Amino acid sequence: MLILPRILMTVIGAFAPMFSTRVFAPVKRLLVGAMLAPGTRTITAVLRVMGPSADWHCANSHRVRSRARWPALRGGRRLLRALVRACAPTAPVVLGSDDTMERRRGEKMAAKGIDRDPVRASPAHVVNASGWRWVSLMLLAPIRWTTRVWGRPWLPVLSPSARYDPHRGRSPRPWLDRARPAVRLVRHGWPERDLVVVGDSADAALEWLEAVRHAVCVITRWRRAAALYEPAPPRHPRPNGRPRTKGKRLPPREQVLTDSTTPWTTVTGANGYGARDRHVQSTSEAAVW
Repeated sequence: MLILPRILMTVIGAFAPMFSTRVFAPVKRLLVGAMLAPGTRTITAVLRVMGPSADWHCANSHRVRSRARWPALRGGRRLLRALVRACAPTAPVVLGSDDTMERRRGEKMAAKGIDRDPVRASPAHVVNASGWRWVSLMLLAPIRWTTRVWGRPWLPVLSPSARYDPHRGRSPRPWLDRARPAVRLVRHGWPERDLVVVGDSADAALEWLEAVRHAVCVITRWRRAAALYEPAPPRHPRPNGRPRTKGKRLPPREQVLTDSTTPWTTVTGANGYGARDRHVQSTSEAAVW
C-alpha cells in the first residue's frame, strides 16, 4: 500500500470522489510516478520509477487507462479550481486555446485523421501528420520560481476527423465548435470573475467570436487579409433601411506601416525572449472587423 505525505495527499485527495476505492489505489501510484518520471511519462516509465514494474499486479495500472472509467469533465473542473486557487486567486483568469496533434497509429483509432503538423510545418513548408487532434484549454499564469508564464492544460477535447462523424450519423464539426462549450463551462463555474481567452490566428473566426463574446474576452491574432472599418456613424431619426454595422474602410496594415503620419508609441515588454525586456513600437486604433 502506498503511503503518501499529508501535504501531497491533500492535493491528490481532492480527486478521490471521482474514482472507486479499488481504482484510486493505482491512480495514486500513477500520479506520484508522473511527477517523478523523467522524459516521456508513459505508464511503463511511471511504474519503473515507483518500483512495481516487475510485479505481476502492474497490469492493474495499465487497466486504469484502458478500462477504468471516471467523469473526466468533473475532473477538469476540480483541476481548474485548484489551479485558479493556487495561481490566480484574485487576478483575471487567462486561458489559452490551442490545438495539438497526438501522433498515434492503430487500426482501432477510428477518430484519427491527417492534419497539418503545427510544430514541424511553416508558412513555406507544409507538413501533415496522422493522429488524434486535441483542442486544449490551458490556464496561463506566472510560476513563482520562474520569470515566465506557463500554460497548464486542464481540459483536452478530442476533435475527430471529418470522416469519423458521418459514419455515425453525425455532421462533422470544426475544432472551434469543440472549444465553444469548454469556454462556456468556465464562465458557468466563475460567473463573477473576468475571463480572457488568448488564441492564435486559427481562433480568428467571426462565428466563433460571436458565439463566445458575451461570455469571455477573446484576444487573438488577426488575419492579414482582414478588412477593418470605422465604427458605424450615428443613426438619424426615422431613416429608411437597416442600420449600418460599419463605417468607412480603414487603410490596410502595409499602408499604416509606411505612412509617415502614423503615431508610434514605444512599449517595453517584460520577460521577452531570453527573459529580457524588449522595446516594441506599436500603434492602436479602434476598428470594426
